[in-house]
Amino acid sequence: MNSKPVKMLFVLIFFLVGGLCFAADLVEGFWISVDEKTGKDTAGWEIFVQNGKLYGKILSAVDAKPGDKATACKPSYKGHPTPGNVSEMPIIGTIFIFDLVPDSKGKWKGGNIINPEDGKMYGCEITYHAADGKKYTVDTLEVRGTGLAGLLGRSQYWRKATKTQAESLR
Repeated sequence: MNSKPVKMLFVLIFFLVGGLCFAADLVEGFWISVDEKTGKDTAGWEIFVQNGKLYGKILSAVDAKPGDKATACKPSYKGHPTPGNVSEMPIIGTIFIFDLVPDSKGKWKGGNIINPEDGKMYGCEITYHAADGKKYTVDTLEVRGTGLAGLLGRSQYWRKATKTQAESLR
């Protein structure tokens, strides 16, 4: 029996399985946040995993220009990943979702989200919902902010976007 085809098959399987192990989570990518009360777009986001935790930063926002500061924010928040005074950071490019840990494929919990409009920080859970042609017409993120001990909260439903779309809200 020739061992060369067996070795090639082994290498192919290794890379396929290895690739699946390191595949991006479904929540990673570009998203448009939508106000749950008005249905209007509010911001373009990049959601990414770094060192096993989930983060999100604003790439564009309605009524915000590059350089506008997050003046409604406090100077610091427990666990915020960026050193410095948060209230002096620009809205565009700053991380406002941080420290979420995986719960299951497409679901993250245990982190925080800061609302740059009022400076309040909430507990945060994010769940991916695939487009099903019924309840979810497009791939959707359910971003849930919660108060003390996970009690009381509200969800926003964000829609999948391209990088260009996420960067172009004004």
